[in-house]
Parts: sequence; structure tokens; C-alpha cells
Amino acid sequence: MTSLTASGALASGRVRLVNIRERLLLTARLRVLLIIVCFLALALAALLRIAWIGLVQPTPSEQSMAEALLPSRGEITDRNGVPLARAFPAYALWYNPKALGDGGSPLVKSPRVVAQQLAAIFPGMDVDDIAERLEAGKAGYLRRRVLPEEANRVHDIGELALELPRESDRHYPQGSMAAHVLGYVAADGHGRVGMESVLDDQLLDPATRGTPTPLSIDMRVQGALEDELRRGMLAVDALGAAGIVLDVDTGEVLALASLPEFDPNKIDEQGEKLMFNRVTNQVYELGSTFKPLTVAAAIDAGVVTDLSRRYQANRPLKVGGFQIRDSHTIGASLNVPETLIHSSNIVTAQIADELGAKRLKRTMADLGMNERPYIELPARGFPIWPKGEWRRLRAMTVSYGHGIAVTPLHLASAYATMVNGGIWRPATLRKVAPGAAPRGRRVFKASTSARMNQLLRMIAVYGTGRNADAPGFRVGGKTGSAEKPGANGYRHHTLVSTFAAAFPMDKPRYVIIAMLDEPKGTAASSYQRTAAWNAAPIVGKLVPRIGPLLGVTPDSTHDIDLTDLKPLVKGDE
Repeated sequence: MTSLTASGALASGRVRLVNIRERLLLTARLRVLLIIVCFLALALAALLRIAWIGLVQPTPSEQSMAEALLPSRGEITDRNGVPLARAFPAYALWYNPKALGDGGSPLVKSPRVVAQQLAAIFPGMDVDDIAERLEAGKAGYLRRRVLPEEANRVHDIGELALELPRESDRHYPQGSMAAHVLGYVAADGHGRVGMESVLDDQLLDPATRGTPTPLSIDMRVQGALEDELRRGMLAVDALGAAGIVLDVDTGEVLALASLPEFDPNKIDEQGEKLMFNRVTNQVYELGSTFKPLTVAAAIDAGVVTDLSRRYQANRPLKVGGFQIRDSHTIGASLNVPETLIHSSNIVTAQIADELGAKRLKRTMADLGMNERPYIELPARGFPIWPKGEWRRLRAMTVSYGHGIAVTPLHLASAYATMVNGGIWRPATLRKVAPGAAPRGRRVFKASTSARMNQLLRMIAVYGTGRNADAPGFRVGGKTGSAEKPGANGYRHHTLVSTFAAAFPMDKPRYVIIAMLDEPKGTAASSYQRTAAWNAAPIVGKLVPRIGPLLGVTPDSTHDIDLTDLKPLVKGDE
């Protein structure tokens, strides 16, 4: 019994030892497995980190190399990708009088000889001025924008003090074209005046400067507009000219010109004087171009319902101590189409009087005439807008474009509203994607717009706009010849001549404003100073040049229907 008990106890002890050893082995295996899992996790994390760094995150050197490959300033293009402004590496000519150390002369040759050699490389360089600067021994630029071949010739002079550091330069491949749109880049590397200023942050941002920024401008249209404006300006010896081509459905500015222009590649004292933008910053009394807007407001308000109704036109209107006259007696009476065709102040004022000052003022405000023009450019003129309630006389003079002064851009946006179905949209110099035009605000009924398209076309066919009627392009528009105000009232011998046009009038797509500042009567204008003889012909020559570029081809087989209006015009004058 005792032996059996001892044998059982021994067996039980062996079982416990086996169990303990198995638990210890299991614990050891688990610890080893845990260590292996930890090492595998660390290895996997390290591999993922290495892969992310190698494939996703660029190294600092790669980042710097990528930024180094980017231009120092982003490129600006027109709507078709034509480069308008771009940055490129260039040389500069720098005088370093300490290139040979502090002692002795910085130049091997005499300053005058070196100046003469530099002048041989750079024609137009002032030898006396350069020699004086070299003699003074003061460090500084002698010239910016040095071409590689010019740099090689400077090296051949053999003067160590003439250094040629590499710099980034801003270049405008189209020269002075669209200068007032683009502006320029100053010595501090920041944009001035135009879209260079507006887009400054974007053009300098490494995240965006590698992608060209397109504007709404079409350089083909821009070139044609500037050319025709310049010809017209020179032909009548005008002080200046302004013009704009506007898409009536999107508000995109396809061309904008202010003459004389400046060259953004070379900003000098003369260039700074020419930076003032006549299209967006100068306000003018634009005269009779306001008459269609007044008539449109009257039609829209139901004041004019019968276009055949006749108004007296052969006597001045007396309002208080003021008289409203026409330049000449047109007839005893005129209806609405005849009023616009012959541009009668007397009848337009009567229509405005029936419309009322309050309604006319509201329409002009809806057209944006009471605030700065809507466009991205920093230089935007504030209109001369009559404050407070408009009295009867004020409304009557505003109706034919006197007593209110706006920019040509204001007028372009207003005409776009009048012909596009009645929707006002802000003008823009940014390219608008298809279908992305702003909704705008309704100013006129669609029916009013349709009627005004007929009336504008009649002016170009029978009235003062005949010199703008380019065959096949169905041009419509209105002349405006306004005396410029002076210190003692209006100056009767100085005019601002404007033609506001749209085409094709059967489905208007574009508005054109052409304006001349103080044109003279010359042989080219049959010795006339009014818009019918100088501004209208500019539009007449411009439309055939730009129409086909914009998808409007000449077609003499159809036109806007004038059937119901023709009988209202006496003798189709």
C-alpha cells in the first residue's frame, strides 16, 4: 500500500513538471512570435516610409530643382494661348568698381574708351553719361536686358569690372499691343497698372506659376482694333482714342485699347505719362449714344407704345431758363425711328420727360452708370453721377448724354444689355468657360431688346451711322458727338466723338465702342468733326476685319426684319 502511494505521487509530480515545461515553452514561443511580429511591423513601416519618400514626397533637392525649372513669374496668354507676357533668364550689365580689389583703378582702359566700346555694342547708349558713371566709381546697373551675343561682346572688352549677372526678365512678345490690359512688372518684381497687378500673387505662386493664365483678349481682334483706332486718330489729328470689343452674352472683353499706348518692355518717363486708360478710367459725356438707352427705357416702361407717334421738333424746348436745341432743324415733327436716325435732342428730351426722372434714373443705375465699371483692372473711373433726386431738366439732358459722364466701358456694357435680350452682365478680362457666364440681372424685357435691335440697325442703314454699315455684317449703332466741358461751360470747338455699335443685328454677338478725343476737321473726315464722319468709319472698317475671326461671316442674303418700321421713315432718308 505504501509503495503504491509513493508510485502515484511520483507519477503525479512528473505530470506537473511536464505541464510546467510545456507552459514555459509556450510562453517562450509566444514571446518570440511577438518579437518577430514587432520586427515585421517595424520593417513594414520602414518599407512604407521609404516607398512614400521615394515615390510620393520629393526630396528637398528635388523640390528646389522643380521650382528652379519653373519660370520666376507665370505666363499670361490670350484666349487662344498666344503668349502676352512671359519670364525668361537674361543678362544685365553691372559695374563693379571693386572687382580688382580696393586699391587702384577698377578699369584697365580709361572710362571714356570703355564707354565708347559699350556704345558700339548698345546703340543709343550715352557715351558721356556712361563715362561719367564709370569715372565716379559707383556700383550699379549700366543696362538691363542684355542679349547673349551682346554679353559675349562685353566679355571681349576685357574689363573685369563689367559684370554680367543672370537675372529673370519679363518680356512682352507683342510689344505695346494690349499694354493697358497687361500693365508691366516693376524693378521690385511686382506687377503694376494692369492684369500684371491683378494677378500678381497667382503669377508668383510656385503652385500656379507653371500654368499659363489665359485672358479673355483675342490678340487678332486686339491688333485690328488698335490698328483701325490709330488710323482714325491720326487721320483727324485727335488727342487720343479708345475702343473696346465686348461679347454681349458673356461680358468677355475681346479687345481693349487706349491710344496713345506705352511699351511695357521699356518703361520710361514718356511711357508713364501714357499709362492712363481712357476706356476704364476716364469719364466722358458721351452725348447722343445715350438716346437709344432712353428710348429703350421708355418702351420698356410702356411710355412709348406707338412708334409712329409724332413729336414737335422744330422749336427749342424751354425748361426754366434753359433751352434744348438740335444742331439744325430736322423737321416740323419726328416719330421715334426718325428721332434716332436724325439724332434729335428735342424729341429725346420730350420722351424722357414723359418717362419721368425717377424711372430714367433707375434704368441708368440698373445699367451700372452710377458706380465704377465692373472689370478687374485697378484703374476704374467713378462716373459723374447727378446726386439726389433728378429734376426735370436734369433727366432731359441726361437723356441725350449731357450732365452725366461715364467711361466707354460703361457704355459698352449698357449696349450689350440693350441688344442681348436685356440682361446686364459685368465685363471681365478673364476667359469664361463655355456655359459659365454669370446670370446677370434683367434690365430690359426681351421684347424691348428686339425692338431696339431693329432701331439700331435702321440708324446704320438710313441715319448717322451709315459710314459704319459694313456690307453683309448687319451692323447697328448710334453716333455721339459731345462738346467737352471747360472752366466756363462747354467748349464748342472740342468734341468727344463716339460710335457705339453691335453686330450682327439679327442675332447680336458683339458690341464695339470707338471713341476719338478732340478730333479735328480734316480732308479725311470731309472737314467734319462729328462721330458720323470719324468714329463711325472706324467701326465700318473694323467689323469686316474681326467678323470672320469671330465666326461672323458676311451674308447679304438676310438681315434683321425692318418691314414694320420702314414705312415710319420718311422717304427712307
